[in-house]
Amino acid sequence: MVMSVLGPTAIVAHAPLCNPTRRAYAMGMAAVLPRRWTADEVRAIPEDSNRYELLDGELFVTPSPSSRHQAVVEELFFRLSAYCRVTRVGRARLAPADIEFSPRRLVQPDCYVIPWTEQPPREWAESRALLLAVEVLSPATARADRHRKRIIYQAEGIPEYWVVDSDARLIERWRPADARPEILSEKLVWAPTGGTAPLTIELPHFFDEAIGALR
Repeated sequence: MVMSVLGPTAIVAHAPLCNPTRRAYAMGMAAVLPRRWTADEVRAIPEDSNRYELLDGELFVTPSPSSRHQAVVEELFFRLSAYCRVTRVGRARLAPADIEFSPRRLVQPDCYVIPWTEQPPREWAESRALLLAVEVLSPATARADRHRKRIIYQAEGIPEYWVVDSDARLIERWRPADARPEILSEKLVWAPTGGTAPLTIELPHFFDEAIGALR
């Protein structure tokens, strides 16, 4: 994979890389750039195949996801979207997205749900009060998804945050006050406020549908 790095120095796996100009480096892992950034600066970065997020002022860069990763994201989005259309508790959305909680916090969850409104939001600034945020683990993002992003989602009061581990075939569910996640391997039941009935996902079947053909 190819990752673009900005600025005079980038840190990858704690090793400094000199980078006097914008260049492309062949690597398949995330990079954190050491200086403090703002959301406006991140949005000004030219679009490429990477994902740029701002975690309390630190620019977090990840390469394009794998087919396996996207298969899981798409299967979950399909189920969330169908549920939201019927119940009208919210609208399911996919990355790329610019969810800005503050000038120092800008994230791109793999999948998320915003509250229902009669008119869909036209600007990212209208999509801050998430009902649900979901990240599907990959080697490049696992540490940030389970720690840095999880802390941000909890601090911002997102009612539920799901970390999907397709290798272990389970979902870690976090709520704002949780010190440890709820580990779900058989069934996930999501009961958002306003829903007439909960969404129930049988996880063995879900993972079979999402990645069974990719094994």
